[in-house]
Amino acid sequence: MQIIRELGPLREALGVIRDSGSTLGLVPTMGALHDGHMQLVKAATARCDRVVASIFVNPAQFGEDEDLDSYPRQEAADIALLEAAAVDMVWAPSVDQVYPDGFSTNISVSGVSSGLCGGSRPGHFDGVATVVAKLFNQIRPDAAFFGEKDFQQLAVIRRMARDLDFTHDIIGVPTVRAEDGLALSSRNAYLTPEQREQAVALPDIMQEASKEIIKGGDIGVILANAKANLLAAGFEKIDYFELKHADTLENMTVFVEPARLLAAAHIGGTRLIDNIAVTKGT
Repeated sequence: MQIIRELGPLREALGVIRDSGSTLGLVPTMGALHDGHMQLVKAATARCDRVVASIFVNPAQFGEDEDLDSYPRQEAADIALLEAAAVDMVWAPSVDQVYPDGFSTNISVSGVSSGLCGGSRPGHFDGVATVVAKLFNQIRPDAAFFGEKDFQQLAVIRRMARDLDFTHDIIGVPTVRAEDGLALSSRNAYLTPEQREQAVALPDIMQEASKEIIKGGDIGVILANAKANLLAAGFEKIDYFELKHADTLENMTVFVEPARLLAAAHIGGTRLIDNIAVTKGT
């Protein structure tokens, strides 16, 4: 497995892959890998001949008071996992390789970036869209793989790819959960054992809200009750708990499919996000 940190060697190595006629999959990550990331790798290796995984903690998507400095970094362990999973190449650039001196370009995706995490984290999705566009240009994959746990991020990337004429496939991979239902996340490492037990209230309450919505209950009342239940379960702050159209992320006051329930809440200083499909088929 190649580990590449500079653009020149990256272009040379990718040129060899393209000359061979192999298809290329990209799995973008910020490291601190868990089983959710490895499911992205599994999907990529199943679909593509060769796979590149990126490890880059992107400063442009962190706000001034967010956890950039404390974000978990474990590159040696990440590389071992990727090598065991038969990844062909790791692109692990330094910040100056991605944002050289004088960098002044920003990609902003309107519409699907509004509200939800876009409302509570101003500028976050500009940073996401910009770095992902750069990764697409640097790697030029045939397909790129993203987790559905970050559902709004996936919507932003799909819109950006359509609008900027990227022609490769954007593949969403279902959320991977622990046995108790909590969505896997690098930020789960911040939780104390007690907070980890309390955190499972998030997916549990989302599932209960989904059942009530499907039964035809008043959506406003259901969402308000869900927020109250989260606070009672130990969460200190709720950024959002909303029902959205799954394709457009527009607010939904009357349940129709496809629908998505999305939430973000803080426990012990850790911000957790989750989302589930709301469908009569489940």
